[in-house]
Amino acid sequence: IGRTFQNLALFHHMSVLDNIMVGRHHLLTNNFLTGSLYWLTGARAEELEHRHKVEEIIDFLDLQPVRKATAGTLPYGLRKRVELARAMALEPKLILLDEPMAGMNFEEKEDMARYIVDLNEEFGMTVMMIEHDMGVVMDISHRVMVLDFGRKIAEGDPASVLADPHVKRAYLGEEDEVLIDPDEAPTPAPTETAA
Repeated sequence: IGRTFQNLALFHHMSVLDNIMVGRHHLLTNNFLTGSLYWLTGARAEELEHRHKVEEIIDFLDLQPVRKATAGTLPYGLRKRVELARAMALEPKLILLDEPMAGMNFEEKEDMARYIVDLNEEFGMTVMMIEHDMGVVMDISHRVMVLDFGRKIAEGDPASVLADPHVKRAYLGEEDEVLIDPDEAPTPAPTETAA
C-alpha cells in the first residue's frame, strides 16, 4: 500500500530525485555490511536498478525539469506530484490518495486527474481517493462512496451517486424538502386588517 497525505509530507531539504528514492528504500536488499562493500557485493547494480525505476516515474509524472531541485522550493502543485511519485516508487498494489487535488488550480487538477487515471490503466494500481471536488470524483471514478459526517449515505457508480437526493443535499447544497402531513399542519393565525 502506498499513500499520499493531505498536508504534504516531503523531505523539503532533499532533491526531488532523493525524495522519490526514499520510496524505494524498503525494496533494497543490501544492508550496512553489504553496502560497505559497495563495489564487490552488487550494491551498485541494485542502486542503478532502483534509479532506473525512479527515472521511469519521473518521466511518467513529467518531473524531468525539477528532478534535481530541492523539494521545498517547488510550487505546491509540483510538490503534490513529487509526493505521488514517492508513493508510486513503493510499487504498491493499492495507492491511497488523501485529497490529491486540495489547493490546486484548474490546470494542476486536470494534470493530477490524468495521472491518477493512468496509474490505474497503465500501472494496474488500484486507487482509493478521498476528495471533496465532486467534479473530479465523478469524472475519474469507477465507484464512489459518499460520507456525510462519517456516515455512509451513498455508494455505487458515479451517475447513480450523483442522482441520490442525500448526496445532493449534503454536497451540492440543495435544500431539504419539508413534508408536512395536512392533518398535522398548524392552523394559520388570524390576521388583522387595518381599516
